[in-house]
Amino acid sequence: MPTVFTHSFFAAALGKIFFPGRRLPLRFWVLAALCAAVPDADVLAFFFRIPYGDVFGHRGFTHSLVFALLLALGVVLIFFRDEPRKRALVVFFFAATASHGLLDALTNGGLGVAFFAPFDDGRHFFPFRPVEVSPIGVSRFFSEWGLAVVLSELLWVWLPVSLAAGAAVLVSRRRREDAAEDARL
Repeated sequence: MPTVFTHSFFAAALGKIFFPGRRLPLRFWVLAALCAAVPDADVLAFFFRIPYGDVFGHRGFTHSLVFALLLALGVVLIFFRDEPRKRALVVFFFAATASHGLLDALTNGGLGVAFFAPFDDGRHFFPFRPVEVSPIGVSRFFSEWGLAVVLSELLWVWLPVSLAAGAAVLVSRRRREDAAEDARL
């Protein structure tokens, strides 16, 4: 799995891509980061002796598309009930949550991701897996392995998503400037 920092950063960048140029409330950004990180709460399964490969084990149901949709609906219904653009928010929070499993499927370790749980408990990876899998546990993170993880995430996740978010913001700014110029004519 990528680190919690990378999952949360990815969701924040996704917010800039989905809603470029829009000023969004702090709760939007906090909830985006949480939605992207919460699937890893399934590591608690280890404490309850639920096997890794179980549908409720690590990278199981909480990494599925069904879970992403349920969480997105819940977040919007609870925190954005008065927002007129509910559909766009559901799509965004679904994408932010689903991005967790997608990023995990890019890593080079673990048992894969149960994208289609609870309907199918098969585990999947992408054919291209350039991201170094992060160790589970804080103490193991502060090691050479942890450094290798951070470097691979910077290269394969942070850099491309930063470029995409930056491009979205620049295009949005350009469109606003063009619209303002057209309005003056």
